[in-house]
Amino acid sequence: MTLLTKAIDATQLAKFKKSLEKRQDYAVIERAVTKNGILATTADYHSEVKMNPVFSIDLDTGDVANQKQSGRCWMFAALNTMRHDIKNKFNVPKDFELSQNYTYFWDKLEKANYFYENVLKTASLPTSDRKVSWLMTTPQQDGGQWDMIVAIIQKYGVVPQSVMPETYNSSKSNEFNSTFNLKLRKDAVKLRKLVATEASAAQIDETKAQMLDESYRMLAYSFGEPPTKFDFAYRDTDKKYHLDRNLTPQSFFEKYVGWNLDDYVSIINGPTADKPYNHMYTVEMLGNVVDGRQVRHLNVNMETFRQVAIAQLKAGESVWFGCDVGQESDRQKGIMDTALYHKNDLFDVDLTMSKADRLDYSESLMTHAMVLTGVDLVDNKPTKWKVENSWGKKVGTNGFFVMSNDWMNEFCYQVVVNKKYLSADLQKVLKEDPKVLAPWDPMGSLA
Repeated sequence: MTLLTKAIDATQLAKFKKSLEKRQDYAVIERAVTKNGILATTADYHSEVKMNPVFSIDLDTGDVANQKQSGRCWMFAALNTMRHDIKNKFNVPKDFELSQNYTYFWDKLEKANYFYENVLKTASLPTSDRKVSWLMTTPQQDGGQWDMIVAIIQKYGVVPQSVMPETYNSSKSNEFNSTFNLKLRKDAVKLRKLVATEASAAQIDETKAQMLDESYRMLAYSFGEPPTKFDFAYRDTDKKYHLDRNLTPQSFFEKYVGWNLDDYVSIINGPTADKPYNHMYTVEMLGNVVDGRQVRHLNVNMETFRQVAIAQLKAGESVWFGCDVGQESDRQKGIMDTALYHKNDLFDVDLTMSKADRLDYSESLMTHAMVLTGVDLVDNKPTKWKVENSWGKKVGTNGFFVMSNDWMNEFCYQVVVNKKYLSADLQKVLKEDPKVLAPWDPMGSLA
């Protein structure tokens, strides 16, 4: 079928103008929107009333952290779930944090190596190839996935923030990222040329090792060099002094966190036709630690998604989750609700899309990770959720947000739970070989 294309002509413009001017409320709406913007004009007061931050299940998790001007939400969220547990076990102060700068350092170094390996794997492809273009668009970034922070911790452990505190570059990462990506792209040119000229494997390995040596130096200058042994001192909530000497990052994790990280699995809700429920998925070229933990997702329906999160909250453990935080949300008030704004009513245009269509047509994907720390159950059904963000205390209610259950249904894509909360059938599915999705699949987005 041949499709006819036409430009907008003067007759159509005249009809558009006449149609607009027929609307009795045209001038009023124009004045309101041009003066106040779309969101302020469509904001619904009743949503704020319904999103009252009171919950039937409400975990005490301490102070909210602040990732500042960096994209480390996934890392903050993961370390926050662990520090919640440390708080309960060891009565550490409510402002205690694990070092996000420590895991950040190792993530950057491992991402550099992961990038080099992918450059070598695709070196025979032209730079115009979509996979090569995908690699070069963002050689590395701040974002990540649950399985990626697990890969870092399993290899390098964790440390208290007091041992490796934040630096200018960890809290404000743009300068470092732009400089580091420049280096990685230049290194990619060299590696591809070595492959093109049929250099020996030994020469390529030596070149890559030198590149990693330079990367380590850049990271050490920018974030400080990670500790290998340290002492941990603190006063607990009863003011009792504690001193633990000669710890390593691995021994600290084993003593103070002690989780079997293999028990924690990624559950997604991606209702697109190419991802049938109750199957495993992974994403090509997504990861950080070569030969480390693979990014794996179990896709389930939304009812299962919610119920496993509720089960873990009922057991007193917070839940890492990923969502599209910019959709239908008020950052300052800390509200995420599908009834927060009424754009359809304002414009008299149907702007609704299904969750699957939003994913397939690039309207939505996971952009941010946070922590579920509570839920309000009415007749055993969730109505709203308590969310610990990592944007400091000046937003929401001391840094905590409220998310409606409808918003979760539409804009949440991932939770991480202990596999013991899954049914026996789904636990069996975890063992299957995952289907490999394209690098640009929305389920490969980084929080």
